[in-house]
Amino acid sequence: MLSHIDDEDSVGSHSVGFSMSNHPQIILKILRETLKVDKASLHEPIFIGNEKDYLLDCVESTFVSSVGQYVKKFEEQLSDFTGAKHVVAVVNGTAALQIALKLVGVERDHEVVVPSLSFVATANAVTYLNAIPHFIDSSIINLGLDPTVLRDWLDFVSEQTAEGCRNKRTGRKIAAVVPMHTFGHPCAMNELIEIAEEYNLNLVEDAAEGLGSYYEGRHVGHFGDVGAMSFNGNKIVTTGGGGAILTNNGSLADRARHLTTTAKKPHPWKLEHDEIGYNFRLPNLNAALGVAQMENIEIFLAAKRELARRYYEAFKAVDGVDFFIEDKKCKSNYWLQTIILDQSISDQRELVIEETNRAGFATRPAWQLLHKMQAFSACPRSQLPNVEKLSQSIINLPSSASLIEC
Repeated sequence: MLSHIDDEDSVGSHSVGFSMSNHPQIILKILRETLKVDKASLHEPIFIGNEKDYLLDCVESTFVSSVGQYVKKFEEQLSDFTGAKHVVAVVNGTAALQIALKLVGVERDHEVVVPSLSFVATANAVTYLNAIPHFIDSSIINLGLDPTVLRDWLDFVSEQTAEGCRNKRTGRKIAAVVPMHTFGHPCAMNELIEIAEEYNLNLVEDAAEGLGSYYEGRHVGHFGDVGAMSFNGNKIVTTGGGGAILTNNGSLADRARHLTTTAKKPHPWKLEHDEIGYNFRLPNLNAALGVAQMENIEIFLAAKRELARRYYEAFKAVDGVDFFIEDKKCKSNYWLQTIILDQSISDQRELVIEETNRAGFATRPAWQLLHKMQAFSACPRSQLPNVEKLSQSIINLPSSASLIEC
Protein backbone atom coordinates (compact mmCIF):
# COMPACT_ATOMS: atom_id res chain seq x y z
CA MET A 1 0.00 0.00 0.00
CA LEU A 2 1.34 3.44 -0.93
CA SER A 3 1.84 5.79 1.98
CA HIS A 4 3.32 9.28 1.94
CA ILE A 5 3.22 10.36 5.56
CA ASP A 6 4.99 9.18 8.68
CA ASP A 7 2.58 10.03 11.48
CA GLU A 8 0.48 7.55 13.42
CA ASP A 9 -2.63 8.26 11.34
CA SER A 10 -1.06 7.18 8.07
CA VAL A 11 -3.36 6.72 5.09
CA GLY A 12 -5.10 3.38 5.07
CA SER A 13 -4.21 2.56 8.67
CA HIS A 14 -7.80 2.23 9.89
CA SER A 15 -10.94 0.46 8.79
CA VAL A 16 -14.42 1.94 8.45
CA GLY A 17 -16.04 -1.43 8.94
CA PHE A 18 -17.14 -2.04 5.37
CA SER A 19 -16.29 -5.14 3.39
CA MET A 20 -13.40 -4.88 0.97
CA SER A 21 -15.81 -5.43 -1.93
CA ASN A 22 -17.83 -2.31 -1.06
CA HIS A 23 -15.36 0.44 -2.00
CA PRO A 24 -17.49 2.01 -4.75
CA GLN A 25 -20.21 2.74 -2.18
CA ILE A 26 -17.70 3.84 0.46
CA ILE A 27 -16.00 6.32 -1.87
CA LEU A 28 -19.29 7.70 -3.14
CA LYS A 29 -20.45 8.19 0.45
CA ILE A 30 -17.22 10.04 1.28
CA LEU A 31 -17.62 12.34 -1.72
CA ARG A 32 -21.15 13.25 -0.73
CA GLU A 33 -20.28 13.86 2.91
CA THR A 34 -17.03 15.71 2.25
CA LEU A 35 -18.25 17.97 -0.56
CA LYS A 36 -21.79 18.44 0.77
CA VAL A 37 -23.18 18.73 -2.77
CA ASP A 38 -25.35 16.50 -4.93
CA LYS A 39 -22.91 16.49 -7.89
CA ALA A 40 -19.48 17.84 -8.78
CA SER A 41 -17.39 18.31 -11.91
CA LEU A 42 -13.79 17.08 -12.05
CA HIS A 43 -12.36 20.59 -12.32
CA GLU A 44 -14.06 23.77 -13.44
CA PRO A 45 -12.90 27.40 -13.39
CA ILE A 46 -14.01 29.85 -10.76
CA PHE A 47 -14.66 33.52 -11.56
CA ILE A 48 -14.99 35.73 -8.48
CA GLY A 49 -13.10 38.88 -9.47
CA ASN A 50 -12.61 41.32 -12.33
CA GLU A 51 -12.94 38.87 -15.21
CA LYS A 52 -15.99 40.50 -16.81
CA ASP A 53 -14.67 44.03 -16.32
CA TYR A 54 -11.30 43.27 -17.89
CA LEU A 55 -12.84 41.37 -20.79
CA LEU A 56 -15.16 44.28 -21.52
CA ASP A 57 -12.28 46.73 -21.26
CA CYS A 58 -10.28 44.62 -23.70
CA VAL A 59 -13.15 44.48 -26.19
CA GLU A 60 -13.73 48.23 -25.96
CA SER A 61 -10.02 48.88 -26.53
CA THR A 62 -10.25 46.88 -29.81
CA PHE A 63 -6.87 45.29 -28.94
CA VAL A 64 -8.17 41.75 -28.68
CA SER A 65 -5.32 39.92 -30.44
CA SER A 66 -1.72 39.43 -29.30
CA VAL A 67 -0.94 43.15 -29.01
CA GLY A 68 -2.36 44.71 -25.89
CA GLN A 69 -1.73 45.70 -22.30
CA TYR A 70 -3.17 42.56 -20.75
CA VAL A 71 -0.62 40.23 -22.35
CA LYS A 72 2.22 42.22 -20.82
CA LYS A 73 0.44 42.46 -17.47
CA PHE A 74 -0.25 38.71 -17.37
CA GLU A 75 3.40 37.92 -18.13
CA GLU A 76 4.51 40.29 -15.36
CA GLN A 77 2.11 38.68 -12.88
CA LEU A 78 3.43 35.21 -13.71
CA SER A 79 7.02 36.39 -13.39
CA ASP A 80 6.35 37.97 -10.00
CA PHE A 81 4.45 34.96 -8.71
CA THR A 82 6.77 32.20 -9.92
CA GLY A 83 10.09 34.01 -9.62
CA ALA A 84 10.98 33.26 -13.25
CA LYS A 85 12.86 36.23 -14.70
CA HIS A 86 11.18 35.97 -18.09
CA VAL A 87 7.72 34.81 -19.17
CA VAL A 88 6.36 34.57 -22.71
CA ALA A 89 2.61 33.96 -22.94
CA VAL A 90 1.44 31.65 -25.74
CA VAL A 91 -1.75 30.00 -27.01
CA ASN A 92 -1.56 26.79 -24.95
CA GLY A 93 0.69 24.62 -22.84
CA THR A 94 1.53 22.26 -25.68
CA ALA A 95 2.82 25.12 -27.81
CA ALA A 96 4.82 26.35 -24.83
CA LEU A 97 6.47 22.95 -24.42
CA GLN A 98 7.14 22.59 -28.15
CA ILE A 99 8.92 25.95 -28.29
CA ALA A 100 10.74 25.23 -25.01
CA LEU A 101 12.20 22.06 -26.53
CA LYS A 102 13.14 23.88 -29.72
CA LEU A 103 14.90 26.58 -27.69
CA VAL A 104 17.29 24.02 -26.16
CA GLY A 105 18.13 22.52 -29.55
CA VAL A 106 15.84 19.50 -29.92
CA GLU A 107 15.78 18.57 -33.61
CA ARG A 108 14.60 15.88 -36.01
CA ASP A 109 15.53 12.33 -34.91
CA HIS A 110 16.67 13.40 -31.46
CA GLU A 111 15.30 11.48 -28.48
CA VAL A 112 13.69 13.26 -25.53
CA VAL A 113 13.22 11.49 -22.20
CA VAL A 114 9.66 11.88 -20.90
CA PRO A 115 7.44 10.08 -18.37
CA SER A 116 5.00 7.52 -19.70
CA LEU A 117 2.59 8.67 -16.98
CA SER A 118 1.65 12.03 -18.48
CA PHE A 119 -0.94 13.76 -20.60
CA VAL A 120 -0.42 13.13 -24.32
CA ALA A 121 0.70 16.74 -24.88
CA THR A 122 4.09 15.94 -23.33
CA ALA A 123 4.89 13.42 -26.06
CA ASN A 124 3.06 15.35 -28.76
CA ALA A 125 5.27 18.39 -28.24
CA VAL A 126 8.31 16.20 -28.84
CA THR A 127 6.93 14.73 -32.05
CA TYR A 128 5.94 18.15 -33.43
CA LEU A 129 9.70 18.74 -33.70
CA ASN A 130 10.11 15.39 -35.50
CA ALA A 131 11.91 14.05 -32.41
CA ILE A 132 11.19 10.77 -30.61
CA PRO A 133 9.80 10.38 -27.06
CA HIS A 134 11.84 8.03 -24.86
CA PHE A 135 9.70 6.79 -21.96
CA ILE A 136 10.87 6.38 -18.34
CA ASP A 137 9.13 5.01 -15.24
CA SER A 138 7.72 7.24 -12.49
CA SER A 139 8.22 7.36 -8.75
CA ILE A 140 5.51 6.23 -6.34
CA ILE A 141 6.60 9.07 -4.02
CA ASN A 142 5.69 12.01 -6.29
CA LEU A 143 4.33 10.38 -9.50
CA GLY A 144 7.04 12.13 -11.56
CA LEU A 145 10.16 10.82 -13.31
CA ASP A 146 11.99 8.38 -11.05
CA PRO A 147 15.63 9.57 -10.68
CA THR A 148 16.94 6.11 -9.74
CA VAL A 149 15.32 4.49 -12.76
CA LEU A 150 16.49 7.32 -15.01
CA ARG A 151 20.12 7.05 -13.92
CA ASP A 152 20.20 3.25 -14.13
CA TRP A 153 18.57 3.29 -17.54
CA LEU A 154 20.91 5.97 -18.93
CA ASP A 155 23.86 3.98 -17.58
CA PHE A 156 22.59 0.98 -19.51
CA VAL A 157 21.41 2.50 -22.77
CA SER A 158 23.52 5.61 -23.39
CA GLU A 159 27.08 6.69 -24.08
CA GLN A 160 28.78 10.06 -24.29
CA THR A 161 30.07 11.17 -27.69
CA ALA A 162 31.47 14.35 -29.20
CA GLU A 163 27.90 15.26 -30.18
CA GLY A 164 26.50 14.58 -26.70
CA CYS A 165 24.54 11.74 -25.13
CA ARG A 166 23.70 8.95 -27.59
CA ASN A 167 21.38 5.97 -27.36
CA LYS A 168 23.58 2.94 -28.08
CA ARG A 169 20.57 0.93 -29.22
CA THR A 170 19.12 3.40 -31.72
CA GLY A 171 22.17 5.50 -32.54
CA ARG A 172 20.17 8.69 -31.95
CA LYS A 173 21.16 11.64 -29.79
CA ILE A 174 19.33 11.90 -26.45
CA ALA A 175 18.92 15.65 -26.33
CA ALA A 176 16.75 16.48 -23.34
CA VAL A 177 14.81 15.25 -20.33
CA VAL A 178 11.32 16.53 -19.46
CA PRO A 179 10.15 16.20 -15.84
CA MET A 180 6.36 16.63 -15.57
CA HIS A 181 4.80 17.65 -12.26
CA THR A 182 1.96 15.17 -12.16
CA PHE A 183 -1.36 16.52 -10.84
CA GLY A 184 0.63 19.45 -9.43
CA HIS A 185 3.03 17.37 -7.30
CA PRO A 186 6.65 18.48 -7.91
CA CYS A 187 9.25 16.01 -9.17
CA ALA A 188 12.53 15.34 -7.35
CA MET A 189 14.19 18.26 -9.13
CA ASN A 190 17.59 18.23 -7.38
CA GLU A 191 18.28 14.65 -8.39
CA LEU A 192 16.95 15.14 -11.92
CA ILE A 193 19.07 18.27 -12.45
CA GLU A 194 22.14 16.36 -11.27
CA ILE A 195 21.44 13.52 -13.72
CA ALA A 196 20.79 15.93 -16.58
CA GLU A 197 24.14 17.61 -15.98
CA GLU A 198 25.97 14.30 -15.61
CA TYR A 199 24.63 12.94 -18.90
CA ASN A 200 24.80 16.21 -20.82
CA LEU A 201 21.03 16.55 -21.24
CA ASN A 202 19.02 19.74 -21.43
CA LEU A 203 16.30 19.90 -18.78
CA VAL A 204 12.91 21.26 -19.84
CA GLU A 205 10.12 21.33 -17.22
CA ASP A 206 6.59 20.41 -18.15
CA ALA A 207 4.92 22.48 -15.45
CA ALA A 208 1.56 22.55 -17.22
CA GLU A 209 -0.13 21.49 -13.98
CA GLY A 210 2.27 23.22 -11.62
CA LEU A 211 1.17 26.81 -11.06
CA GLY A 212 1.33 27.32 -7.30
CA SER A 213 3.57 24.30 -6.59
CA TYR A 214 6.98 24.55 -4.93
CA TYR A 215 10.01 22.32 -4.58
CA GLU A 216 12.19 23.17 -1.57
CA GLY A 217 10.60 26.62 -1.44
CA ARG A 218 11.15 27.44 -5.11
CA HIS A 219 8.29 27.61 -7.59
CA VAL A 220 8.39 24.95 -10.29
CA GLY A 221 8.83 25.78 -13.97
CA HIS A 222 12.26 27.42 -14.04
CA PHE A 223 14.63 24.91 -12.45
CA GLY A 224 15.98 23.89 -15.84
CA ASP A 225 16.87 25.77 -18.99
CA VAL A 226 13.24 26.56 -19.73
CA GLY A 227 9.78 25.41 -18.68
CA ALA A 228 6.17 25.38 -19.87
CA MET A 229 2.85 26.09 -18.17
CA SER A 230 -0.80 25.69 -19.19
CA PHE A 231 -3.88 27.82 -18.47
CA ASN A 232 -6.53 25.60 -20.03
CA GLY A 233 -10.07 25.83 -18.65
CA ASN A 234 -9.38 23.03 -16.16
CA LYS A 235 -6.29 24.62 -14.61
CA ILE A 236 -6.13 26.54 -11.32
CA VAL A 237 -5.83 29.80 -13.26
CA THR A 238 -7.35 29.87 -16.73
CA THR A 239 -7.17 32.07 -19.80
CA GLY A 240 -9.63 29.83 -21.63
CA GLY A 241 -6.78 28.41 -23.66
CA GLY A 242 -3.27 29.56 -23.00
CA GLY A 243 0.21 28.71 -21.85
CA ALA A 244 3.52 30.28 -20.98
CA ILE A 245 7.23 29.75 -21.49
CA LEU A 246 9.32 30.40 -18.36
CA THR A 247 13.07 30.94 -18.29
CA ASN A 248 15.77 32.80 -16.40
CA ASN A 249 17.80 33.17 -19.59
CA GLY A 250 17.20 36.48 -21.35
CA SER A 251 18.50 35.27 -24.70
CA LEU A 252 16.17 32.26 -24.65
CA ALA A 253 13.26 34.51 -23.72
CA ASP A 254 13.99 36.86 -26.63
CA ARG A 255 14.16 33.94 -29.03
CA ALA A 256 10.94 32.46 -27.63
CA ARG A 257 9.14 35.75 -28.18
CA HIS A 258 10.51 36.00 -31.72
CA LEU A 259 9.67 32.44 -32.72
CA THR A 260 6.15 32.60 -31.30
CA THR A 261 5.44 35.86 -33.14
CA THR A 262 5.92 34.28 -36.60
CA ALA A 263 9.63 35.21 -36.50
CA LYS A 264 8.66 38.74 -37.55
CA LYS A 265 11.49 41.25 -37.58
CA PRO A 266 10.67 44.33 -35.50
CA HIS A 267 9.54 47.22 -37.69
CA PRO A 268 6.73 49.80 -37.43
CA TRP A 269 5.09 48.66 -40.67
CA LYS A 270 7.18 46.21 -42.68
CA LEU A 271 6.21 42.52 -42.50
CA GLU A 272 9.51 40.68 -42.76
CA HIS A 273 10.27 37.27 -41.28
CA ASP A 274 13.81 35.96 -40.93
CA GLU A 275 12.99 32.26 -40.34
CA ILE A 276 10.06 29.88 -40.04
CA GLY A 277 8.16 30.93 -36.95
CA TYR A 278 4.92 30.09 -35.19
CA ASN A 279 1.71 32.06 -34.69
CA PHE A 280 1.64 31.09 -31.03
CA ARG A 281 1.27 34.36 -29.08
CA LEU A 282 -1.55 34.60 -26.54
CA PRO A 283 -4.39 36.96 -27.56
CA ASN A 284 -4.99 39.99 -25.37
CA LEU A 285 -8.58 38.86 -24.81
CA ASN A 286 -7.39 35.62 -23.19
CA ALA A 287 -4.76 37.46 -21.19
CA ALA A 288 -7.41 39.81 -19.77
CA LEU A 289 -9.11 36.77 -18.23
CA GLY A 290 -5.76 35.57 -16.89
CA VAL A 291 -4.94 38.91 -15.26
CA ALA A 292 -8.20 38.80 -13.30
CA GLN A 293 -7.58 35.17 -12.35
CA MET A 294 -4.06 35.87 -11.09
CA GLU A 295 -5.44 38.57 -8.76
CA ASN A 296 -7.16 35.77 -6.81
CA ILE A 297 -4.66 32.93 -7.17
CA GLU A 298 -3.88 32.79 -3.44
CA ILE A 299 -7.58 32.28 -2.72
CA PHE A 300 -7.78 29.47 -5.27
CA LEU A 301 -4.69 27.75 -3.88
CA ALA A 302 -5.90 28.01 -0.29
CA ALA A 303 -9.20 26.43 -1.32
CA LYS A 304 -7.41 23.59 -3.11
CA ARG A 305 -5.27 22.84 -0.08
CA GLU A 306 -8.29 22.93 2.22
CA LEU A 307 -10.10 20.52 -0.09
CA ALA A 308 -7.07 18.23 0.04
CA ARG A 309 -7.08 18.37 3.84
CA ARG A 310 -10.74 17.38 3.97
CA TYR A 311 -10.23 14.51 1.54
CA TYR A 312 -7.22 13.30 3.51
CA GLU A 313 -9.16 13.30 6.76
CA ALA A 314 -12.05 11.46 5.12
CA PHE A 315 -10.00 8.77 3.43
CA LYS A 316 -7.44 8.03 6.14
CA ALA A 317 -9.91 5.67 7.80
CA VAL A 318 -10.48 3.59 4.67
CA ASP A 319 -8.48 0.40 4.26
CA GLY A 320 -7.00 0.00 0.82
CA VAL A 321 -7.30 3.66 -0.22
CA ASP A 322 -4.53 6.27 0.01
CA PHE A 323 -5.19 9.95 -0.52
CA PHE A 324 -2.07 11.14 -2.31
CA ILE A 325 -0.29 13.96 -0.47
CA GLU A 326 2.74 16.11 -1.20
CA ASP A 327 6.27 14.96 -0.49
CA LYS A 328 7.92 16.59 2.53
CA LYS A 329 10.24 18.68 0.30
CA CYS A 330 7.30 20.07 -1.64
CA LYS A 331 4.24 22.26 -1.47
CA SER A 332 1.68 21.06 -3.99
CA ASN A 333 -1.13 23.04 -5.58
CA TYR A 334 -3.25 19.85 -5.46
CA TRP A 335 -4.46 20.60 -8.99
CA LEU A 336 -6.15 17.21 -9.24
CA GLN A 337 -7.01 15.53 -5.95
CA THR A 338 -5.98 11.89 -6.17
CA ILE A 339 -6.58 8.60 -4.42
CA ILE A 340 -4.62 5.43 -5.09
CA LEU A 341 -6.18 2.05 -4.54
CA ASP A 342 -4.16 -0.76 -3.04
CA GLN A 343 -3.32 -3.51 -5.52
CA SER A 344 -5.59 -5.85 -3.60
CA ILE A 345 -8.64 -3.79 -4.61
CA SER A 346 -7.44 -2.16 -7.83
CA ASP A 347 -9.85 -4.39 -9.74
CA GLN A 348 -12.61 -2.20 -8.27
CA ARG A 349 -11.25 0.96 -9.88
CA GLU A 350 -13.62 0.90 -12.86
CA LEU A 351 -16.58 0.15 -10.59
CA VAL A 352 -15.69 3.15 -8.41
CA ILE A 353 -15.45 5.43 -11.45
CA GLU A 354 -18.67 4.12 -12.98
CA GLU A 355 -20.68 4.43 -9.77
CA THR A 356 -19.44 7.89 -8.80
CA ASN A 357 -20.01 9.29 -12.30
CA ARG A 358 -23.46 7.73 -12.43
CA ALA A 359 -24.26 9.54 -9.20
CA GLY A 360 -23.05 12.89 -10.60
CA PHE A 361 -19.52 13.03 -9.15
CA ALA A 362 -16.95 13.27 -11.93
CA THR A 363 -14.01 10.97 -11.20
CA ARG A 364 -11.40 9.90 -13.72
CA PRO A 365 -8.60 7.37 -14.16
CA ALA A 366 -5.11 8.58 -14.96
CA TRP A 367 -4.26 9.17 -18.59
CA GLN A 368 -3.63 6.28 -20.93
CA LEU A 369 0.05 5.43 -20.52
CA LEU A 370 1.90 7.02 -23.42
CA HIS A 371 3.95 3.98 -24.33
CA LYS A 372 0.69 2.07 -24.81
CA MET A 373 -0.65 4.50 -27.39
CA GLN A 374 -0.34 3.21 -30.93
CA ALA A 375 1.42 6.39 -32.06
CA PHE A 376 4.24 5.81 -29.53
CA SER A 377 4.34 2.02 -29.27
CA ALA A 378 7.66 1.74 -31.11
CA CYS A 379 9.44 4.40 -29.07
CA PRO A 380 12.32 3.47 -26.74
CA ARG A 381 11.48 2.92 -23.09
CA SER A 382 12.78 1.63 -19.81
CA GLN A 383 11.03 -1.03 -17.79
CA LEU A 384 7.86 0.59 -16.46
CA PRO A 385 6.59 -1.43 -13.46
CA ASN A 386 5.53 1.54 -11.33
CA VAL A 387 3.39 3.25 -13.95
CA GLU A 388 1.84 -0.05 -15.00
CA LYS A 389 0.59 -0.47 -11.42
CA LEU A 390 -0.29 3.18 -10.89
CA SER A 391 -2.31 3.34 -14.07
CA GLN A 392 -4.61 0.65 -12.67
CA SER A 393 -4.92 2.30 -9.25
CA ILE A 394 -5.21 6.07 -9.65
CA ILE A 395 -8.54 7.85 -9.36
CA ASN A 396 -8.82 11.64 -9.67
CA LEU A 397 -11.58 13.15 -7.56
CA PRO A 398 -13.64 16.34 -8.01
CA SER A 399 -11.05 19.07 -7.53
CA SER A 400 -12.56 22.49 -8.24
CA ALA A 401 -11.63 25.34 -5.90
CA SER A 402 -15.32 26.26 -5.96
CA LEU A 403 -16.05 23.18 -3.82
CA ILE A 404 -14.63 25.20 -0.94
CA GLU A 405 -16.32 28.52 -0.18
CA CYS A 406 -13.97 31.26 -1.37
